[in-house]
Amino acid sequence: MSDRRVHARGRRLQMPRSRGAASGFLLILLGAWGALIPFAGPYLDFAFGSDQEWTWTAARGWLEVLPGVVTVIGGSLLVLSRNRITAMLGGWLSVIAGAWFVIGRAVAGPLELGDVGTPVASTDTRRLLLELSYFHGLGALIVLLVLVAAGISAPHWLRTRAKDGTSAVPSKDSLPKPTDGGAAGLEPVGPGPVSTTPLATSAEIPGTALNATAAELSPPAPTAWIRESRDSSSRSGR
Repeated sequence: MSDRRVHARGRRLQMPRSRGAASGFLLILLGAWGALIPFAGPYLDFAFGSDQEWTWTAARGWLEVLPGVVTVIGGSLLVLSRNRITAMLGGWLSVIAGAWFVIGRAVAGPLELGDVGTPVASTDTRRLLLELSYFHGLGALIVLLVLVAAGISAPHWLRTRAKDGTSAVPSKDSLPKPTDGGAAGLEPVGPGPVSTTPLATSAEIPGTALNATAAELSPPAPTAWIRESRDSSSRSGR
């Protein structure tokens, strides 16, 4: 029984690799974009902070390269994993990285992580496009993809539980049944251990018959006792 339960539980933790492959592959692309676009963007006239190619700063490392690499790792776990726990780890890593893309610049000052600068653009539309492509829109899209991957794998998990006949709510048959003691799982409470010593026989008790019945050993009835008392009193009066 225990081996069957372990096998069913392991089967519930498994998931087809195709469930998170598409979302994981897109997460890898987004993570690579977030980590490399600060250095390759100037080639495309799409720069943020500096128009020099492959310029390394601490702020870029903390706010762009680090979340991009973490997103690539999370997406790789989603693509390669066939275990639900590993896929969840990859999803959480990607969510944290995406959230860091969104709020990283806001907390960079108090944490003294540096400043990546401002968009290199001449129009407001281009500035907005750079902001979305480098930070806010990129992080939101990463979180959205993780939620989509979780929504795709959830029905498979529910179907697996239904196929195994398991449910989050225990059924009536799975509850422990009450014993003779009343409450479920409790042994009946008695006055004490039952003695197995045999009763004394007539040979051990002098003056008793071998086949003495319960009526012969029972005390006399009240009417017979009263009659005997009257007879004894009348005799003493004579």
